[in-house]
Amino acid sequence: MEASRMPGAREADVAPAPTTEPTGGRLAGWTPADPGPLGLAGFAGTTFVLSMVNANLVGARALGAVLPLAIAYGGLAQLLAGMWEFRTGNTFGAVAFSSFGAFWISFYFLFKVVGPVVVGPHGISLYLWMWGIFTTYMFLASLRTTAAVSLVFLLLSATFILLAIGFMGKGHTGITHAGGYVGIATAVAAWYASFAAVINSTFGRVIAPVFPLRA
Repeated sequence: MEASRMPGAREADVAPAPTTEPTGGRLAGWTPADPGPLGLAGFAGTTFVLSMVNANLVGARALGAVLPLAIAYGGLAQLLAGMWEFRTGNTFGAVAFSSFGAFWISFYFLFKVVGPVVVGPHGISLYLWMWGIFTTYMFLASLRTTAAVSLVFLLLSATFILLAIGFMGKGHTGITHAGGYVGIATAVAAWYASFAAVINSTFGRVIAPVFPLRA
């Protein structure tokens, strides 16, 4: 995930990971591309489709379109982005993308293999609360990156909490729908952060600002 300076800046540039490599993490002059935009795009696309279902803007049958995205784009592509973030020395991006890649893969297994009927609404609520807690502390860490990234985590924290409440007790449909709408906003924010990283890197200058944050 893009951090604090001009296009191409990394969170690792703010707090670089220790390295004993004489090339500073580069091999024969080769530097990996920023995996952040891929991770953000995979997250945004899958979140958008699922949130359309949660907001009741499309029918529940559309969940069938979410599951392939969850395993491939939100899951595998985002997990790969997280692995590459480890290589670039970006601790925040590595933890975020690897975790949310695993989230989407686990979501696929939860709804396709295990089945929500087996888990039950309370089990799903517990699952969502766990991710809400994780996302909340990642939001606090994101305050050292950019406003664009922090907004994603703020909205995502609210999404998980609303959806978790929506599955509690006998269920709260209105709160679940609200979580869906906040999820759509989360997807839009993540798409913008991805777009900004790609276009700023491609043009070599700031076209879409992400507003770096300073601790």
